[in-house]
Amino acid sequence: MTTIIAPRACIDPRAELADDVEVGPFCVIGPEVRIGRGTRLAANVCITGRVSIGEFNRIGPYVSIGDIPQDISYRGTPTRVEIGDCNLLGPGVTIHRASEKEDGITRIGSRNTLLASAHVAHDCKLGDDITIGEWTMLGGHVHVEDHAGFDIGVAIIHNVTIGAYSFVGMKSKATQDVPRYMRADGIPSKVRRVNVSALRRKGLSKDAITALEEAYRLIYLGKMRLPQAADLLRSHGQLTPEVQRLIEGIETQRQGKNGRARENTLGKAEMPE
Repeated sequence: MTTIIAPRACIDPRAELADDVEVGPFCVIGPEVRIGRGTRLAANVCITGRVSIGEFNRIGPYVSIGDIPQDISYRGTPTRVEIGDCNLLGPGVTIHRASEKEDGITRIGSRNTLLASAHVAHDCKLGDDITIGEWTMLGGHVHVEDHAGFDIGVAIIHNVTIGAYSFVGMKSKATQDVPRYMRADGIPSKVRRVNVSALRRKGLSKDAITALEEAYRLIYLGKMRLPQAADLLRSHGQLTPEVQRLIEGIETQRQGKNGRARENTLGKAEMPE
């Protein structure tokens, strides 16, 4: 199919646009941008720097992708943004290129939904099937695992990891990692309960969800140490694969600085040449 470019769009001739890409009026696309087939850009989208966007993405008006990181130590190294397939970026979403402190890539996977004015800072790594609510802000170096969710107006500080199938509630501020399968709320956020609704959507069995709820009760309400909790759950036949992943994640978090596992690894990844 034919690529459709609005007459008032400004596209560098060196940019690579695949077949069936649509570019709305007043868009600005830089020379090092690659856009996969079937992707649609609404009006006033700005994409600069080294940016690779996959197929069948929907990019709303006033989205900004690839601008320089908000990091005063950045010295102009040509870092990148990589975006997968079938993502929805709502109006005013901002995604910054990486700094020079890790691998040089801000990465977003596939089938994610970023609603209006969401912000993804430098060096963030997002998996797949994630939902980010309006006005939610991810600080630099934040990692978000698959199927995680954020409500409206959430703030995630630098280096936090948000676990798979977890959820952060409205207007919360996450200063520590949020373990897999858990729901966190508050300022600062605290783990409140198991994210049952997401696990039901996943198709997890009732017994598996009950095991996670028992693990939550022992670890967070009963303040039981992780080895003892694991032994007790094992004796009751509840040390499921999900519970094991939960305990492993909590253990890694507690080994990190300030409740953030990635504080131990920040800056150790090398920039590609």
